[in-house]
Amino acid sequence: MNRIERLIEVARKEQRVIVGLSSGTSVDAIDAVIVRISGHAPGAAIEKVRFESYPFPDDIRRRINTLFDRNKARIDEICHLDFIVGELFAAAAARIIDEAGLRPADIDLVAAAGQTIWHRPRPTAEPSTANVPWIGRPVSTRSTLTIGQSAVIAERTGILTVGDLRVRDVAAGGHGAPLVAYFDWSQLRDPKKARAMQNIGGIATVTYVPPSADIGDIVAFDTGPGNIIADSLTYIFSGQEETFDREGERSARGQVREDVLKWCMSDPYFQLKPPKTTGRERFGRQFARRMAEKFTEVSSDDLIATATAFTAESIAHSYREFIREPIDEVIAAGGGARNPTLLRMLRERLPGSEVRVYEFLKEKEAMALALIANDSIAGMATNAPSLTGGQPTVLGKILL
Repeated sequence: MNRIERLIEVARKEQRVIVGLSSGTSVDAIDAVIVRISGHAPGAAIEKVRFESYPFPDDIRRRINTLFDRNKARIDEICHLDFIVGELFAAAAARIIDEAGLRPADIDLVAAAGQTIWHRPRPTAEPSTANVPWIGRPVSTRSTLTIGQSAVIAERTGILTVGDLRVRDVAAGGHGAPLVAYFDWSQLRDPKKARAMQNIGGIATVTYVPPSADIGDIVAFDTGPGNIIADSLTYIFSGQEETFDREGERSARGQVREDVLKWCMSDPYFQLKPPKTTGRERFGRQFARRMAEKFTEVSSDDLIATATAFTAESIAHSYREFIREPIDEVIAAGGGARNPTLLRMLRERLPGSEVRVYEFLKEKEAMALALIANDSIAGMATNAPSLTGGQPTVLGKILL
C-alpha cells in the first residue's frame, strides 16, 4: 500500500487511533495523548488511551524563551530550533506509543500545532505591494509563527501527520486560535446548561457554549493572561530558581493591590471585541518586568497575588463585556486550574456560576488537536468564523 492509499484508508475508517502533541505558552513540556476517536464532531466519541507530559530540556526551554524577545531572537536559531523541536515532538510521539504498548503501525495519525514563538493578531498592511500590477491588490494579513517542524515528525515516526494546524485559519482571515474551541463545542455542549470552558495556560482562553449549540452559536476568544505573568514574577523574584507559583502559595500569602490591578486592566486589549487572540508578545515576561519596575514599593508576594487576581478579573471582565449571558458552569482546565488561589479568586468574581475543574485537566489541548486532525482528514471544516474569525476551512498540513 502506498502512502496515498494509506491516507484514503485512514480517512474512510470508522475509528482512528491518534497521537495529539501540544506545547503551550509556558514551554514547560510536550503534552502527548493517545486517543481513539469514533465518528466526527459534534458527535465524536473520544476515548483516552494514555497521556504523558515530557519536560523540555532546560537549555532548549531557555533558548525557545529567547525567541520570544524580538531584540534577542536570531534567524539562524529560529531555523535550527524549528527542526530540533520537531525532533522532540517526534521523540514524544515515539515514547508514548511505546509506553502504551503499541507500535507505530497501530497509530493512524499524529496531530501537532507546533510551538508558537510569535503571533501578530491584528491585520497588517504591506505597503510595498500597493502598486505592483501583477499582485492585483495590496496585501494585508495577520500572521503567526510556530516551530516544531511537522516534516520531521512525519519522517521520524513514519506516521501520517497533520501538522501546523493554525496557519490555514490565518490564511482564511482568522486568528489561528483558539483551536480548542472546536473540541469544547463537540465534547462539552449540554442540552440545558450554558457553559464556559475556561482554559488557563500561559494565556487564558474561553469557549462559551449555549445550550444545544450549533458551531455558529459559540463564542471563543483569549480572555487575556493566564499563568504567564504570575509565573514570570515568581521567576524574577526567586532569582530564576522557581518557574511558577506552586499551588498558588505565594499569591495566597500576598494581598491584592487594587491600584496595581487597575493599571493591569487598563491594557487596551480588554476593550477589543471578539474574535481576538493574544500571546506573550503582549502579556509575557516583558509585561511582568514593567509591572515590577513600576511598582517597586509593592512586595513580591503582593505583586504575584495581584497578577493572579489580574487573571481572574480579566476572565470575569470578558464574560461581563462580551458574553453577556448567564453562565451555569465554568469548567476550568490547564495549569491554572491547579492553582487553588486563582480558582478562589475566580469564584469570588463569578458568584452566579459553578466553577469546577475539567476531568482532562492537562491533556485537553492535545486531545483537541487530535480531534481536529481526525476531522480534517475527512475533509471537514475544523474552524468557524465564530471561533477564530476565519472563513470555514480544513485545518492542517497533511504529511504522508
